Amino acid sequence: MTATTLTFHERLLPGPGGWLGTVGLGVIVAIALWPVHAVAAAVSGAVVCLGSAAALAATSPVVEVADGVLRAGGARVPVALLGEARALDVAAMRHELGPGLDARAYVCLRAWARTGVRVPLEDPADPTPYWLVSTRRPEQLVRALG
Repeated sequence: MTATTLTFHERLLPGPGGWLGTVGLGVIVAIALWPVHAVAAAVSGAVVCLGSAAALAATSPVVEVADGVLRAGGARVPVALLGEARALDVAAMRHELGPGLDARAYVCLRAWARTGVRVPLEDPADPTPYWLVSTRRPEQLVRALG
């Protein structure tokens, strides 16, 4: 068994608003079914709430630097193929996702993580110019990549 050298790990789970949205969805289902049957409405609302929360958690990507590899969502790249990473605040991330975005870039984005990191890809065989990765801790990710 080999040891893993983990230098950064973050699961991009939703913030409080996202979790409240799942509760709101459950309440809406319960209210819609209340005239039909009160117990069925309560059970259906709870199932919808728990199911949507589970779906949010299951589809939240992981951003990780371990054993010299950057993983963002389902994509992986060796850190040796990356240029100098740059932390992005909210305004810089907004620019990078709007007028500054190259359509060939790999983007791992979650709207609830409003900051991120831009990492140039220096692999001549790969047409992807850079990765744009959402993270709530951009400075830590830059240090882990450095």
